[in-house]
Amino acid sequence: MEQKIKVLLVEDEASLAMIMKDTMEPEGMSVTLAADGEEGLRAFFADKPDVLIADVMMPRMDGFEMVRRIREHDKLTPVLFLTARSSVNDVVNGFKMGGDDYLKKPFSLQELMARVCRLAERQQLYSHSSSSEPKESDRWIDIGSYRFNPVTQQLAWQEHVEELSHREAELLRMLAEHANDVVESRDILLALWGDDTLFNGRSLQVFITKLRHRLERDPQLRIVNVRGIGYKLIIT
Repeated sequence: MEQKIKVLLVEDEASLAMIMKDTMEPEGMSVTLAADGEEGLRAFFADKPDVLIADVMMPRMDGFEMVRRIREHDKLTPVLFLTARSSVNDVVNGFKMGGDDYLKKPFSLQELMARVCRLAERQQLYSHSSSSEPKESDRWIDIGSYRFNPVTQQLAWQEHVEELSHREAELLRMLAEHANDVVESRDILLALWGDDTLFNGRSLQVFITKLRHRLERDPQLRIVNVRGIGYKLIIT
C-alpha cells in the first residue's frame, strides 16, 4: 500500500478548506487543516507535512509571514501558495518567502492535486534517501566549481552549502542536464508548472534570477536568456 501524502492546508475560508480536504483524501492524501497563519505555524512543526498549502490572505498571520518563519528552520518542505491576487509583485514575494508553486483562485482541484503530487515526489525521494539505502542521495553533479545534488537539493561551493527550494533544484537540474544547450521555456513550464501560461512564465523568470544569484560565485557560469526560445546554462 502506497504511503499517503501528508498535506497541511492553511486556509481561512472554511467551506473551501473542507471541499479541498474531501476531494484530496480519497486520492491518497492525508489533509490536516489550519484556519490562520499562527495555527498553521504550530501545525507545521507538530505534524511535519510532505507538502504545505498556504493561502496568502489570512487573519492573525498571513501566508507569506508564516512561510518566512517556517523557512528559518525548514528549507526543504515544498510550499504551494493559494491567492486571489495575481500581480507579478505577489508572485515575486511568494517565491522570495520560500514558495515553490503558486495557484490563483479560483483553481481546478484536479490541477491542485497534480501539483501537490509533483511537489511531494521530490520530498519523499529526499526522505527515502536518508534511510538505509542512501545511494541515490550520493549522486552529485559538477556545475563549474559548484557541486549540486538534485535529490537532497543542495548546492555546494567549496565549504559553503546552500539548500535550494524544490523548484530551484528541479530547474537547475534541467539546465545542468542540458548544459550549453538551450532548454525551451515551454518545456520547463510544462515539466515544472504543468502549463505554459504567461503568469507561469513570469514565475519562471523569478526562478532564473534566483539561480543566477546562487551561481554568481563562479564567473565561468552564466544563465542566458535566448529571446523567444528559452534559457541556456553556459559553462566555460
